Amino acid sequence: MGITVIFLDENVNSVIFGFIPAGRANHYMSSLKAGSIVKVDRFEVARCTSMYKIIDHTFLIRFISPTIVDEVITGAPEINLQA
Repeated sequence: MGITVIFLDENVNSVIFGFIPAGRANHYMSSLKAGSIVKVDRFEVARCTSMYKIIDHTFLIRFISPTIVDEVITGAPEINLQA
């Protein structure tokens, strides 16, 4: 159980998903808002098992205790939520 987050990488035009374990969810909930642009540091990259695969990517971003999430306020690209 946990929270699944979809990350869009504008530099390489790809999508990868992230996973926040249920025990860490409360710590990150205030930093994650629908449609927001965030910078994520200090995370772990893991192979995505087919059981939990929601997109066609080999890896996932796993939030761990030192993970930091900061919202990008200025200079961020705009996400078209209608597409």
